[in-house]
Amino acid sequence: MDDWSEFKKYLFRSDELGMTIDFSQIGFSERFFNGMAEKIAIAYEEMAALEAGATANRDENRMVGHYWLRNPNLAPSPEIRGNIDDGIEKILKFAEQVHLGYLAGQDGKFENVLCIGIGGSALGPQLMCDSLDGDNKINCYFVDNTDPDGIDLVLRKLVGRLGRTLVVVTSKSGSTPEPRNAMVEVMAAYEKNGYAFSRHAVAITGQGSLLDKQAHSEGWIGRFPMWEWVGGRTSIFSAVGLLPAALQGIFIKSFLAGARDMDGITRVASFKNPAMMMALAWYCATDGVGKKDMVVIPYKDRLSNFAKYLQQLIMESLGKEKDRDGNVVRQGLTVYGNKGSTDQHSFIQQLRDGLQNFFITIISVLKSRDGISSAVDPSGMTSGDYLNGFALGTAKALCENGTGVIQISVDRFSEYELGSLIAFYERAVGFYASMINVNAYHQPGVEAGKKAAAEILQIQRSIRSFLAGNKGKKLTIDAIADGVDLKNQKALVFKLLEHMTANGNGIKRNLSAEILTSTYEAV
Repeated sequence: MDDWSEFKKYLFRSDELGMTIDFSQIGFSERFFNGMAEKIAIAYEEMAALEAGATANRDENRMVGHYWLRNPNLAPSPEIRGNIDDGIEKILKFAEQVHLGYLAGQDGKFENVLCIGIGGSALGPQLMCDSLDGDNKINCYFVDNTDPDGIDLVLRKLVGRLGRTLVVVTSKSGSTPEPRNAMVEVMAAYEKNGYAFSRHAVAITGQGSLLDKQAHSEGWIGRFPMWEWVGGRTSIFSAVGLLPAALQGIFIKSFLAGARDMDGITRVASFKNPAMMMALAWYCATDGVGKKDMVVIPYKDRLSNFAKYLQQLIMESLGKEKDRDGNVVRQGLTVYGNKGSTDQHSFIQQLRDGLQNFFITIISVLKSRDGISSAVDPSGMTSGDYLNGFALGTAKALCENGTGVIQISVDRFSEYELGSLIAFYERAVGFYASMINVNAYHQPGVEAGKKAAAEILQIQRSIRSFLAGNKGKKLTIDAIADGVDLKNQKALVFKLLEHMTANGNGIKRNLSAEILTSTYEAV
């Protein structure tokens, strides 16, 4: 079969979405589709059950309802439908009051918004902020870690402006350490500068959570819900993503409409269902066991963080030790990427000539900019022509080398297209998870990491308490490890002691010729 026949056969095009996807270079065959027929049928059935309200996250005994967020009519109860509709109107009303100055800080109308969150509670708003232009020029800042230096870096940018800065704190439980720590530090900065934090603060959290109770008791100016049936990596269509976006004047209803329209197309069982085709492309490229990495390169500066966003969506959803039957399978897809054409000057070299352990998705936007571009060379070529040429050229060079390539293009880029792209990948993840028999909607590995971190922090508290109880004594690592009953974890004790001494918080190291024979004491 010639290339043109393959292209026509595996091309998806939707005028409604303004999207084209070329799957012809991924290596599909009739034999492959015949072998996948049963998995495809099951994936459609399971997706229908999920959208109808089935308990998909059995670890937490909850439904998974991010599809309802852009189409409340699909929600399984009038209460949920009402909550979604009311939530959107509350967001829009709150943003309008901020824009008009009816809600203001101690120094006047809000000019900045500082978003505090972690994981999906930060990646979603960051993607919206970086990708889209709002009508209201409110500057957006993020604290998405518990790194003191990183927090200081952001706060230095807001010196003299805290009284005009709205702080949005996002945490479903209210007890996740990273956003909680950042919130405590930001609160301290407000108080130090003579501002009432509560007059500048908004909470996005679960109803009745620790954060919800704190915001209520302290009289914060707004509280917005995080429903238990919305996971962090799919929360961009909830208040988590919509509130910061609305505050910036981004058209959130257009964003939701793009996702809703994509859902309508990808819900239908069809050979040309693009999300099913994408899931099948992943399966074909990796033998259904994650054998190759997924590289995502958008040729659009606005989508610079899209690969990072997809990294969480895909790797947290699909990276699982066990399948749904309890068998150890070690599944997943490794995702990385940045932007074109920047990466033609970095890792494209290895992709073209090095290890063939990946397949690639190239994302392009046909309309280069609003308005007409002037020529940049005598032949009349524009900067956008060059960008498009680099995208197509990279795809051609990789295809010639036997690499599997998927090419996505959208006619233009706005809120609508971003919503449809995210919804497209969400559906593909759900289909693929069904095909490889893993639960895409829980994250036991993340929870294990949180548990291990909590244990480490408790060990640090024990070490500090032990040294305080032996104040004046210079103790070796062996003595300290024995004292806190960690004889078999002396390396860990050493690392924690080094951290504590580096930060000058009451622990001193008496350095000897060999660092591991140093002594430590409380001062």
